[in-house]
Amino acid sequence: MKLPPSSLRVRLPALVLLLEALLLALYASFVTYDDDADARLQNNHTDPMDNSLYRHYPLFADVQVMIFIGFGCLLAFLRLYGFGGMVFNFLTATFTIQWAVLVQGYFQFYSDGKIRLGVANLLSAEFACAVVLISFGAVLGKTSPVQLLIMALLEVPVFAATEWAVLKYLRINDAGGSILIHLFACYFGLGVTFVLYRPGVRDGHAKEVTSYQSDILSVMGTLFLWVFWPSFNSAAALRGDDQHRAVLHTFIGLSASTLTAFALSALLSKRGKLSMADVQNVTLAGGVTVGAAVDMMISPAAAYVLGMMGGTACMLGYRYLSPLLARRFRIQDQCGIHNLHGLTGLIASLASIWAVLTASEETYGPSLYQTFAHLAPPEGDPKLQELRELIPGLEPGLGRSVREQALYQVAATFAAIGVAAVGGVLTGLVLKLPFLAPPSDEMCFDDELFFEVPSDYDSTGGHVCPVSQEDSKA
Repeated sequence: MKLPPSSLRVRLPALVLLLEALLLALYASFVTYDDDADARLQNNHTDPMDNSLYRHYPLFADVQVMIFIGFGCLLAFLRLYGFGGMVFNFLTATFTIQWAVLVQGYFQFYSDGKIRLGVANLLSAEFACAVVLISFGAVLGKTSPVQLLIMALLEVPVFAATEWAVLKYLRINDAGGSILIHLFACYFGLGVTFVLYRPGVRDGHAKEVTSYQSDILSVMGTLFLWVFWPSFNSAAALRGDDQHRAVLHTFIGLSASTLTAFALSALLSKRGKLSMADVQNVTLAGGVTVGAAVDMMISPAAAYVLGMMGGTACMLGYRYLSPLLARRFRIQDQCGIHNLHGLTGLIASLASIWAVLTASEETYGPSLYQTFAHLAPPEGDPKLQELRELIPGLEPGLGRSVREQALYQVAATFAAIGVAAVGGVLTGLVLKLPFLAPPSDEMCFDDELFFEVPSDYDSTGGHVCPVSQEDSKA
């Protein structure tokens, strides 16, 4: 019996088993425990409470909630694609974290050629996973799980190489990942969806609708992301006052974008009513807009302004820019990632440039050279010794001026966008291969194609109406 083109019966098991064999071989060959997880390195003088587990695990646990529950529920907004949104998120995230540990570890090999595995590695891998899941939002409901796994397989190396190059050579400040995570993920996803353009759904799709239950589930995802976002933004910041500021600025930014979202949702609605799509998305914008400067001394008021700016840009993007991109530029951005991650990421990048240009010893004191490590004098500079009397153990820097550091922030922004867009287009070309089980236009946004669904999964008997742009998820 010949299987239909979208059947997973052979394709998904074959791909998963192949990936598992690859991962097992690579883990067996290259992965070992880091020093805090290796029993051979512990002795009677080892204080268990000094183990890095206790420093990293709380943040790791919070990001876990965001990845598997927050993203999963948020992507379950379509009435007939709740299984696909949550379960494909689960599948993709699980593989991506395993793969990212290896790929990111490749750029951190020790002299013995091994990757040291600890909770810190898992946390970094989850940031790479967030990149893939954001990009996933651009093609939600229009791709098979086979395509999504291939997309993750290809995106992670491109991201890891970009992250390594930017942090090693450009050396920017981006504690919350607005540039390296949100901007990269956005333009990679847009590159993929540009290549996978479907003329048949250009004017909307009958199944591209929400329901009362699916919207509630999606808002629950938003709430999980909202609550744990301070952990996401502060995880990479320096411990102490930098990390403390990151938490404060993230909460302030999110609070401001939330209030802005409710105000603009009612204002821009023809009937003066709130849109659940706005609540699900625009409320989160502040977490991105403060991200690149989240650990800097930007002031609480500036964080509030950034949250308002992010909410406004995100809202206007959903209302006016997304339809234009779909109609004129063949970019069918299913979840509106360009609004929530692209526009806000650009604002965050500009904010970081401003924050770097205005940084001074008057504002930061000696800690200026910790927050902006690349401004510190190089080894051999007499000023470095003077600073070490105030900050013992201060690492030598590059002796950059604030103007030079700001230019590197600009360069990193363009590099992230450019590499992501090219990588997304090339990945999209691979995903167009017909044997990767893509859904037909008719079966997009429908769980029945890939799942055994219960009899009541569509309680309306299959009759759905196209959704208007104003009420869509965009």
